[in-house]
Amino acid sequence: MKTASFPSLRVSPQLRQDTESVLRGGESLSQFIESAVRDQVALRKAQAEFLARGLAARDAARRSGQYVAAGDVLAKLQRRLETAQNAAQAKPRRARDA
Repeated sequence: MKTASFPSLRVSPQLRQDTESVLRGGESLSQFIESAVRDQVALRKAQAEFLARGLAARDAARRSGQYVAAGDVLAKLQRRLETAQNAAQAKPRRARDA
């Protein structure tokens, strides 16, 4: 498959300097930009899929007439959070963590 290129991008000198300052050893500006674009594409696809699942769940709830009250969901999540926090506090610390 042939490769393609993105259009050139004009940015402020400060943005370019800031970007170059965070490059990892041996990483080129082109590699950084490609990685950033890939990450954004993956993020936006995940967001779109999340939204689609949410809308499908909404539609299924409307069809079935079965809903769970938001307060019930939040209360259950709060209990789960408290349980996890209590378990984390109850774990004995290892000698090097103390």
